[in-house]
Amino acid sequence: MTATQDPKMMAQMESGDGFIAALDQSGGSTPKALKGYGIEEGAWSTDEEMFNLIHEMRSRIITSPSFSGDKVIGAILFERTMDGQIDGKPVPQVLKERGVVPFIKIDKGLEAESNGVQLMKPMPELDALLSRAKGLGMFGTKERSVINLANREGIAAVVAQQFEVARQVLAAGLVPIIEPEVNIKSPERAEADRILLEALLEALDALPGDDRVMLKLSIPATPGLFEPLVDHPRVLRVVALSGGFSRPEACRELAKNRGMIASFSRALLEDLRHQMSDDEFDQALGAAIDEIYEASVDKVPA
Repeated sequence: MTATQDPKMMAQMESGDGFIAALDQSGGSTPKALKGYGIEEGAWSTDEEMFNLIHEMRSRIITSPSFSGDKVIGAILFERTMDGQIDGKPVPQVLKERGVVPFIKIDKGLEAESNGVQLMKPMPELDALLSRAKGLGMFGTKERSVINLANREGIAAVVAQQFEVARQVLAAGLVPIIEPEVNIKSPERAEADRILLEALLEALDALPGDDRVMLKLSIPATPGLFEPLVDHPRVLRVVALSGGFSRPEACRELAKNRGMIASFSRALLEDLRHQMSDDEFDQALGAAIDEIYEASVDKVPA
C-alpha cells in the first residue's frame, strides 16, 4: 500500500483537528536551534556531536506526554532524524505509534537570490531519498523556497520548480508539502502574496490525474487571501509557517485565516530549555501546543 493510499494518514491530513510540528532544522540552522534550547555553541566539537544533541532534543519533544496525535497531527523531520531511532525504534514508527503522521524535509537549502527569489539547490540524490523515506513509512515530504520581492518572473520560477519536485515526490508514492515562503519582512509582502496565489492556482489546475498536494505558506498580509487554495480540490491541506513571528503574533494572525493550520518550528519550541525537568519541559511544550492548536482550529473574524 502506498503512503498516498494509507487511508488513516490521508484522512488525518485532510480533516484532522490540529497542526504539524516542524522539527526539521538542519545544517546552518542547527546551532541556532540548540542555542534557543539553552545549549551554547561550545558544547560540541564535531558535527556528529551537534547532531546528537539536536536528536536528543527532538527525541525529548516526540516522547513528551503532551506530544500526540490529539493535537499534533503531523511532524516534519530532518533526514538524520528520519534515519535515527528513539529507544531502539525508528523515529517514523515512534511518531505513528503516537498518532502523528511523519514527513521528511528533502530540500538541500537555497540558491543565491535572483529575480527577488531563492530557488532550491539541486537535489541529485532525491530519488534514493524518496525511496528510503517510503521504505521507512513516511507519508510525505517538505521542500522550501523563499520569495523576497513581488517579482512575477521570480515567483513563476519558484512555483515551476516546486511543482516539478512535487511530481517526482508523487511518483514515489509520497505527498509533497510545497513551501514557497514569502518573507514576512518583505517591503512587497502583500503583492508577493497575490502573485503567488495566482501562480499556485494555475499550477494546481494543471496537475495531472487526481494528484493532491499540500501547501505550506507564510500567513498572508491580507487575512483570508489564500481561501481559494484551501478550497481547491487538488489541495489536501494548507499549513502556515511562523516565518519569524513570535508564537503569540503567529497564532493571532493564523486565527484570522479559515482553513489554514499551523506548521510552526521556532514558534513551537521557543519556550523549551535543555535545563528544564521533564515535568517543566512537558508543561512548556503542552502550553505551546495548546496555543497553536487553538489558532489552527478556532478561527476568528479578521
